[in-house]
Amino acid sequence: MENLLRPLIVVGGSVVLTLVIGWATDFLLRKADERHHETPLWGLLRRGRIPYMLVLFAALLRGSYDEADLLESRAEGVGRTLTLILIGSAAWLVIRIAAAIVETSYSRYANARAHRDPARVRRVRTQVTLIMRVVSAIVGVVAAASMLLTFPAFRAAGASLLASAGILGIVAGVAAQSTLSNMFAGFQIAFGDMVRIGDTVVVDGEWGTVEEITLTFLTVHTWDERRITMPVSYFTSKPFENWSRGTPQMTGIVFWHVDHSAPVEAMRDKLRDILRECPAWDGRAYNLSVTDTTPSTMQVRALVTAKDADDIWTVRVTVREQMMGWLADEHPYALPRVNTADAVLPPSSNGNGHRSSPDGVPAQQRRYHGSNHNSGRPER
Repeated sequence: MENLLRPLIVVGGSVVLTLVIGWATDFLLRKADERHHETPLWGLLRRGRIPYMLVLFAALLRGSYDEADLLESRAEGVGRTLTLILIGSAAWLVIRIAAAIVETSYSRYANARAHRDPARVRRVRTQVTLIMRVVSAIVGVVAAASMLLTFPAFRAAGASLLASAGILGIVAGVAAQSTLSNMFAGFQIAFGDMVRIGDTVVVDGEWGTVEEITLTFLTVHTWDERRITMPVSYFTSKPFENWSRGTPQMTGIVFWHVDHSAPVEAMRDKLRDILRECPAWDGRAYNLSVTDTTPSTMQVRALVTAKDADDIWTVRVTVREQMMGWLADEHPYALPRVNTADAVLPPSSNGNGHRSSPDGVPAQQRRYHGSNHNSGRPER
């Protein structure tokens, strides 16, 4: 009877004690979260309740397993398994706690500066994201190394591994040259303020918003819902447009091709009226000028302003659409058109409107009925 009750008490007691401590801890965190609405720390710490309970259960069972007299022939294997679970769950818990602390610090910073310096907030967000990835990688590597060291074979081979670390490092550096360059480029982007999460960029002719930055790649969310994934080394070696760099204010350009008789002054007045009705226009400036002419049209350019890249797009398409509609309704003669009227010829032309040659044959006919008219082909 004792052989049955002892393992039942040890294992069952560990489970019950883990559930009780876990429930009590979660209850205290929930109450703290309800009292302190100014910080999300306590709510974020609740995300670690699963690894926390795993740590408790593995630690309790590992400490009391020897008293259970259960599977004595397998005691070493079971003990090592519990140790591995304890190390893995502890690493998981450390990552969750670090994430909660970092996220809380960022939230306080963002709430204080979101309206005053949004570019700075995006920069800090990029740095925080990369720092958390580095912390997670370091904790994972340490946990994996600790797990390996629980096996005697790996402890015995430790000296030889350290002795060959120099050669292995050189080989790994050569083999992972591109990966290492991307990692260093990721740190350069994070702390060099070149591009940040949320920035509006133009890369290879594609316009979009930076959605994710890691140590090796960067994801751009385009306006048509596509995702472009590029190595971060691209942004440190090639030019690209960052519309969010510096102040977010932007100046946009709208072009029209109209007839030479288009009312330019009336177009200026109409541009002013359109912008006054457009909520995306920031009211800073506008202008309309004739920038070029061709034999059939002239080019008119409008300059408009907005507070950021999204609004400048809205202003440009609104001005372009409403101006063309106004010209079509009020001044249709100002739209480009193809001139199909007969050319005015000099007085030497004959009565049919064709210029005559000295022998009385129109020039158009001489082009096709010259000295080789019998062949039926144009004269060369």
